[in-house]
Parts: sequence; structure tokens; C-alpha cells
Amino acid sequence: MSSTETTQSKTSPAKPVLSTYHLVLTAMFAAVLAVISQISIPMPSGVPITIQAFGIGLTGAVLGWKYGTLATVVYILLGAVGLPIFANLQGGIQVLAGMTGGYIWGWPVMAALCGLRFHTGRPRADFALSIAAALAGLMIMEFTGGLQWYLLSGEMSMKAIVIYSFTAFIPKDILITVAAVIIGRRIQTLLGRHIR
Repeated sequence: MSSTETTQSKTSPAKPVLSTYHLVLTAMFAAVLAVISQISIPMPSGVPITIQAFGIGLTGAVLGWKYGTLATVVYILLGAVGLPIFANLQGGIQVLAGMTGGYIWGWPVMAALCGLRFHTGRPRADFALSIAAALAGLMIMEFTGGLQWYLLSGEMSMKAIVIYSFTAFIPKDILITVAAVIIGRRIQTLLGRHIR
């Protein structure tokens, strides 16, 4: 390597960890999650029916695993410090420690799995793997949510929570998660390589 090339390599600016473009997208999707979280139906069980799984799936599918997880964590931190951006305009650490908090703890994992990119050389296989990863993330979120609900409710058995979840939450969440991945992949294609 010549001395000129060595000097250029030493003086060339380092690539930023988080570009302005990614920073804006991360903030935008954290805001999207805040809005989607307000679409909920209160239930007597204390755990509302929401479409938050769609927001998490969409965030991961559009931004990819790294920035999708980051946007989700930013949203959670903003809610944890007291901003009323969780479901039903709630905020504060008590939400994360409450009966619905387990679902929130599972969101970063779900966002990461929804954001995985597969490159097998076969588009159908890539799509199937993306759906499988997203649904695995959904099941992890449902598990952490159900477990914390069970530990804090004191009234419902784990069996009752599982039956309730498979009746009220999981079928709906599977449909909206698959929809989120399909829509998110199309949005990601429109945004092009800038999102990667």
C-alpha cells in the first residue's frame, strides 16, 4: 500500500454507527408504536386486546433486526420514564412491572426476529423463513406475557391463561403478525438499500 493510500485510510472519517437517516426512521417507528398502542379494547381480565403485535412486526420487518429492535427499545424506555405511550395512555415503570408488562418485555425479541433477512436464493423459502421467524418471536412474546400475567394475577391458573390467550389473543396476533411481515417487506423494498 502506498503512503498516499495509507494517509487517506487514516484520515477518512469513520462510518457513523447510527446515521441521521436511521435515527429518523427509528424515532418515526417508535412514534408509530406509541400510536398503535392506543388502539385497544379493555377486558375484564385486565389484559386488553390490542394490535400492538402488528406494530412490532411492522417495525422489525421494515427496519431489520438491528434498527427494529432499537426502535422498540426506545419506545419502551420512553414509556418506562413516564410518557403515556403504552396502551390506554399509560406510562411508567409500573406498567412494565404490571400484569401486561411481560408482553412488553417480549417485544424487542419479537422485533428482532421479525427483522431477520434470509438469503437462500429462493424467494419463497426466504419468505417462509421470515414468517416462521416472526411467528417464533410472537410466541416468545406471548410466553413472556402469559408468564408475568400468571405470576401477578393470583386469580387465574396458567392453564386458564393459555386457554384465554389462544381464544382472545393468539389467533388474531398470528394474522396481524403475518400481515405486518408482508406489508413491512414491501415497504422495505420501496425504501431500498438505504434501510439496511
